[in-house]
Amino acid sequence: MRPLFHPAITDVKPEAILYALSDPERAAIFAQIAGAGFCGTCAAVSNLGGRVIPKSSLSQHFKVLREAGLIRCERHGVEMSNHSRCSEVEDRFPGLVFAILTAYERTAR
Repeated sequence: MRPLFHPAITDVKPEAILYALSDPERAAIFAQIAGAGFCGTCAAVSNLGGRVIPKSSLSQHFKVLREAGLIRCERHGVEMSNHSRCSEVEDRFPGLVFAILTAYERTAR
């Protein structure tokens, strides 16, 4: 298996974060991971708001979040564990992720 790409925090761009969180499903997935700090597998977030997200779509969402520098993924056999990089991103771009997730939360109500 080829290695997963994780950008160094110094290479993370705000436009990549904005793009990654521009999709409501990705924002919900990231909010769930960020809230817990850790997400065991992709299947753990496959049910968002009563709607089941197909595995292929989940894989793509996780790839976009990972390549934007928002999460770190580790392979454990055939499963992936996903960890939030919120503290690193917050240090680099103070308030950015919080503002985006707060806006989504407000519109969801």
